[in-house]
Amino acid sequence: MTLGYPDSFPSTDALPFNSEAMDAEFELATPGQDPGGEGFWLPLQGAKVFTCGDAIDPQLPFGKQPGDLALPSLYIGQWLGKPCRMIILDEPLPEDKFAAHSLHAANPQAPISLLSLAGLGLMIQHWEESSRHCGYCGTELQRIHQEWGKRCPNCNKQHYPRIHPCVIGLVVKEDEILLVRKPEWVPQRFGLVAGFVEFGESLEQAMAREILEETGIIVDNLRYVGSQSWPFPSQIMNGFVADYVSGEIKLQETELEEGGWYKLDQLPTLPPRRSIARYLIDMAENYIA
Repeated sequence: MTLGYPDSFPSTDALPFNSEAMDAEFELATPGQDPGGEGFWLPLQGAKVFTCGDAIDPQLPFGKQPGDLALPSLYIGQWLGKPCRMIILDEPLPEDKFAAHSLHAANPQAPISLLSLAGLGLMIQHWEESSRHCGYCGTELQRIHQEWGKRCPNCNKQHYPRIHPCVIGLVVKEDEILLVRKPEWVPQRFGLVAGFVEFGESLEQAMAREILEETGIIVDNLRYVGSQSWPFPSQIMNGFVADYVSGEIKLQETELEEGGWYKLDQLPTLPPRRSIARYLIDMAENYIA
């Protein structure tokens, strides 16, 4: 069993939190399809997932609820051919029996498939917490059988999980790439320009706008590379490469605190390998002139 993240990924599909990273072990299903019987538990507290077993073979708890708890649970599908139910913990599970793995860690010591399942759980949790009541009339929503959607029994409006489209881009200027950092990031860590898609925009338009707004740089020749599900809390990150056209770096100070052009042999601290940002940076040599 391989723990943590590899040095590289063959494609964006294989990145953590994408379904391909766990397809061989997990099959998504809706709460109304719970077959009953014993199964696995996905215990989450914030962005942490708890496992049992030893350090070289972490596993999801099986059988009765971990820690002899009796928390509300939600069936989310089949893990290793058995029912998998998510529980949200109020307190950490006992350290002498369970290990905590943070999804924010640079290289958590758990299989990518299990970390990806936990990421999916975070997205489901976000949907469950944000879809309790109808946004039109305030009535408590009811589940639509065998769907993740919910229906309002009062006004009959239907609601479905909201996954927010974002763009993120590698900007290339001859033999350099553009890196930026936000003030809330880990000290000295740099990444790529990213942002949410606005009304009426194509992904390419959103990417060019974000780069211009945040750095003052004009780009063209945008090429789509791939995407990554991002469960913090519920985004789809669409990755691009773009060519520099003109402009001097002028940072949008409400978003960024530092930015600059970097040669590939002089890169600063980069994002963890779990992210599409790092994937794009690691692929930069393919786009350098």
